[in-house]
Amino acid sequence: QVQLVESGGGLVQAGGSLRLSCAASGSIININDMGWYRRAPGKQRELVASISRGGSTNYADSVKGRFTISRDNAKNTVYLQMNSLKPEDTAVYYCNMFIVVVTDTGRYEGIHWGQGTRVTVSS
Repeated sequence: QVQLVESGGGLVQAGGSLRLSCAASGSIININDMGWYRRAPGKQRELVASISRGGSTNYADSVKGRFTISRDNAKNTVYLQMNSLKPEDTAVYYCNMFIVVVTDTGRYEGIHWGQGTRVTVSS
């Protein structure tokens, strides 16, 4: 069983910063890509940023230069540092990981999601 636990969301004024964290636990033997998605009110979920196991990153155009994704492989954790926040960044943010696990029935791999953490940016 794999569990992803997010933290770090909250209310912040425009121009402020927040740091999101997402830690995975369970019988994990490897985590490949990690990412952050968000769903704003009335909109579809969108990719915010992703990072490969080797550290290659990818960002949505709307957050480039403001957000930074990073990971700590030893802690099975991904971070999202969000600076210069704007009201349009208001959304529920979800972490996402492609995880390889081992159980007593075998080896499995698949995508896992966090529970979501709300970020609200006031103008």
